[in-house]
Amino acid sequence: MDKRTLLAITLSFLLIMGYQHFFVKKPVPSQQAPASVQETESIAAGSETQIATKTTASLPRSLVKTDNAGAVGEDITVETPLYIAVFNTKGAALKSFELKNYKTDLSKNSKPVELVSLNKNMNYPLSLSFPKSSVNIAPNVIYEADKTSVNLIRKMNVQKLTFSRSYPGEIEIERIYTFYPEKYSFDLNVNVRNLSKDIIKESALLSWNQYVDPEAKTGRYSHEGPISYVKEKIHREKVKKLGAPKFLGPDVSWGGFESKYFIVAPIPQQPSLTNLVISKDSENVVSVSLGGPKNIILPGQSGTFKYNIYIGPKDYDILKSEEVGLENSIDFGSWIKWLALPLLIALNFIYQYIHNYGIAIIILTLLVKIIFWPLGNISYKSMKGMQQLQPKMTEIREKYKDDKQRINQETMALYKTYKINPMSGCLPMLIQLPVFFGLYRALLYAIELRHSPFFFWIQDLSAKDPYYITPIIMGATMFLQQKMSPQPGGNEMQAKLMMLMPVIFTFMFLNFPSGLVIYWLFNNILSIGQQYYINKQNS
Repeated sequence: MDKRTLLAITLSFLLIMGYQHFFVKKPVPSQQAPASVQETESIAAGSETQIATKTTASLPRSLVKTDNAGAVGEDITVETPLYIAVFNTKGAALKSFELKNYKTDLSKNSKPVELVSLNKNMNYPLSLSFPKSSVNIAPNVIYEADKTSVNLIRKMNVQKLTFSRSYPGEIEIERIYTFYPEKYSFDLNVNVRNLSKDIIKESALLSWNQYVDPEAKTGRYSHEGPISYVKEKIHREKVKKLGAPKFLGPDVSWGGFESKYFIVAPIPQQPSLTNLVISKDSENVVSVSLGGPKNIILPGQSGTFKYNIYIGPKDYDILKSEEVGLENSIDFGSWIKWLALPLLIALNFIYQYIHNYGIAIIILTLLVKIIFWPLGNISYKSMKGMQQLQPKMTEIREKYKDDKQRINQETMALYKTYKINPMSGCLPMLIQLPVFFGLYRALLYAIELRHSPFFFWIQDLSAKDPYYITPIIMGATMFLQQKMSPQPGGNEMQAKLMMLMPVIFTFMFLNFPSGLVIYWLFNNILSIGQQYYINKQNS
């Protein structure tokens, strides 16, 4: 049993230390699409700028519609209760998108979270081009807007913003944005009208372009880069490893750009016919482009490309309401999310009545402890029984020291006589580990805890304790719990390891989210109370 207990403790420690490396779902590698798929689905290699350049070179000059590269468009501001967006007539694309309810940090002068990152030479996000089409419109042409601003605060109803560009006798483009007062998502309809006397074929390529600072630091467990949901599987790409363009699809439910707590996701209305290309240019601009099939447009007729654009927080309920699998962008882990999600739902339910996530975590800890209370009793009683049997086990080892088989037989007979299951001491500990991992993932990635205060010095439960007070107290309670627990004799190495565990856990928890440390701290306090109760009953 000494070896089994030692093995269980060591295994538990290794599971916690190695969890992120061995159990976190790795990004699914993207596969290069066959040449036929690239051709038929109108997905070209390279960034959006490169796509436009290559397509331009292959078309007659009269069919390529471009503007002066130095032209400056006009800004149109769209304000809703949730965000302030700035569109520009250059490309009829997005220049800025600020979330009103989320700040960059906890300082008094903190600014709203900005989800658009630009450099000087790039095309704006949500730019549109038509490569491999009869008439190609460059992504940076100047459109005309039907409004100078859109305000959904004074008028809490659905409103539209239309950008148009016409080439008389050839083609007319309309980009119609539809905004909703209480939604982070908005619609984009692209109407292409054939003004010529010939049949034209058009295929739209909608791109989200994002500048990524190569010197910016990101958290160890935070992914910032392209993300997509293809054939009901999440694909993540590391920006630093992006080289040649990568192709995914068809069956692209959505594709975009994510950070730890926020996501941008253009959503095509024909996912089964949509492909995706991800690229990065020499100026560190990452492009995630959605392309679909060609529309055959007769003279005087129109073809339409429809999208829904989500730009906002990774809030599970909000993402799920989009009904396209956006909730899978929250990295709860592949196998542990079925436990992490119920814990998060329970935490949010408690928060509705408490309005403090720190206290909600403590209440959740109490509920989890109540559920596992019978297992804890079994574990402590088994450990107590093993401690009482140590003298007899020592006698057996000394009596049959040259016969290991006989030692095992006599030991098992001893367990049977005193009705003790040696696995009862360590099994409950292992059963509770998934709960720990599930809560760890929930607290690490749930946006609800971002900048959520507890009290005094803990003002962000998703970040580490800035003064390391709670991890130290947690280590002290763990040490006290070890001193109160029955210690099997006859194994000095095991006893030393048990006393070393609080030190190891303290250092390990120093950089964990303070919400998780609070869970473990109060779990220790409750365990101490349970151990005291059992010891008093058996005294």
